[in-house]
Amino acid sequence: MKFMKLGSKPDAFHSDGNLIRYVSSDLATDVTVSVGEVKFFLHKFPLLSKSTRLQKLMLKADEEESDEIQLVGFPGGPKAFDICAKFCYGMTVTLNAYNVVAARCAAEYLGMTEDVDRGNLIYKIEVFLNTSILRAWKDSIIVLQTTKSLLPWSEDLNIIGRCINSIASKISMDPTKITWSYTHNRKLAMGDGIVEHESVESVPKDWWAEDICELGIDMYKRVMIAMKSKGGMDGALTGEVLRTYAVRWLPDSVDSLISDDHIIRNKSLVETIISLLPSQASLGCSCSFLLKLLKFAVLVDVDDSAWEELVTQISLKLDQASVKDLLIPARPPQCTVYDVELVICIVKRFLTQRKQCRDVDSFEKNEKGNLEVGLGGGPWLNVGGLVDAYLGEIASDPNLTLCSFIELSRLIPEMARPIHDGLYRAIDIYLKEHPDLSKAEKKQICGLLDVKKFTMDASMHAAQNELLPLRIVVQVLYFEQMRAASSTQQINSTCNKTWSSTPNNEEEREGKTIESCKSLRKQMDIMTLEERKELQKNRKTISKKSSLYSQSGAQLLPSRSRRIFDKIWGTDKGNGESKSSETSGSSQSPTTSLVPGDTKSFGSSSRDRRYSIS
Repeated sequence: MKFMKLGSKPDAFHSDGNLIRYVSSDLATDVTVSVGEVKFFLHKFPLLSKSTRLQKLMLKADEEESDEIQLVGFPGGPKAFDICAKFCYGMTVTLNAYNVVAARCAAEYLGMTEDVDRGNLIYKIEVFLNTSILRAWKDSIIVLQTTKSLLPWSEDLNIIGRCINSIASKISMDPTKITWSYTHNRKLAMGDGIVEHESVESVPKDWWAEDICELGIDMYKRVMIAMKSKGGMDGALTGEVLRTYAVRWLPDSVDSLISDDHIIRNKSLVETIISLLPSQASLGCSCSFLLKLLKFAVLVDVDDSAWEELVTQISLKLDQASVKDLLIPARPPQCTVYDVELVICIVKRFLTQRKQCRDVDSFEKNEKGNLEVGLGGGPWLNVGGLVDAYLGEIASDPNLTLCSFIELSRLIPEMARPIHDGLYRAIDIYLKEHPDLSKAEKKQICGLLDVKKFTMDASMHAAQNELLPLRIVVQVLYFEQMRAASSTQQINSTCNKTWSSTPNNEEEREGKTIESCKSLRKQMDIMTLEERKELQKNRKTISKKSSLYSQSGAQLLPSRSRRIFDKIWGTDKGNGESKSSETSGSSQSPTTSLVPGDTKSFGSSSRDRRYSIS
């Protein structure tokens, strides 16, 4: 730290308690100067020789026949006046980064200019500021910190402006030319300390970030604006610096964030950080940091303009977010655990942004649903998976409305959801946590599913799921049958190429498979129309068939799936055993028997239930 000593005489100031200061001298004091609550008992001559204001005040006091002078609104208080008074007496005074601003403002108040005496206090302080303090990195930051308590004097004297310009100029320098110490602990395993770089390669681009974190938010904002005006600071660096400042000042506890003592300061801090965010969509802050900042913004209730800016920034990078980042606590009057409406707003904003970039067009033109959908496909697929995972997290909330669940799910285009396992898992959780849903509501939420996009695990789980409407289970079983038939056709096609000597048998098998699939589709339509009525009439028949399957040694499907198959295969008695055998020939037999109603949550390990439903 830089310092400067003024005067040569020993310090003769003494204290009598906390409120009285006097000079030890052979001469009696003849004037009393009051600064705040402290009284200084001094001599007129040394003060008159240096200060124009004291000359005027003493002249006025003599006219009033008083020996006491009141210095109202004195900048820096008694400590600053103590420095000025000692300088007038020629006593030793040490100036440094912590007291130089107060001394400069006090000297200005007293009028200690060159017009009164050559080499006066103002001149000496200015020399010290310009030649030492403002040339030092950390001293400039310390001086800038001290200016806040001395407003508006420090602003009027341009001390703040000069400090900011000095700091911004040093930040703009090439890191390889840095020759002073700086604090950089974020990437080090050791504790706090000063890093003295030993080689030019060791200086990171954000070497200055932690040092300026010591500034208050107002000064910090002015430094960042000055940096942007000078150029040379990219969006990625700006984002990292803002993140460092937020970590330094934003509290971890929600209670501390919104407490009455700190909420105003925290609101100003969050709004200022948002205003400083870089505008580049591809650079700047990470989506994770932006969403954390959004959580703070919701809690402290930032202004609408700041909220809009932050949501726009997040929507540009939503494909980089994680589910944990989206779990933003809801605020009253919302009754849900997490702010679902806010996430819906962000996803809608993402849709708008991507439509402007023509990503949706390239997506929707792909009729086959191919994952290779051009340059815009990656973000869409990421957001589709993100929304499904988020739905799975919030589905267990008993206060989550069906409308909110469906609205958020339908925001994602079909091509951005090539697999429906994640959506099925979320719906399964929602059905379990909301058992009071009506049949119409269950049909509405399950209408979001496309069973053709289920994986084998999801299909097996859905076939056993007692919570799903019967129509969905039938669709699952039908498309599994179609999948098995398609596999058989592929195998037969390969066999035709290998064993061309038996074309008639292969053609017959393919014909039987196609006939079986057509018949299965026809029976499914019949069952959809009359499933309840027919199931009641045929309950005894189904029971007999189940025992018949057991006697023949066949292992059973889950009860509900078995009933469905029995209904499909049992209604068409015209084909008799021939059709039943044909259907069996085109499907795979189950290899594991299950106890009816013993259904596990989808997403659990499938090692203990290796079977297929065709």
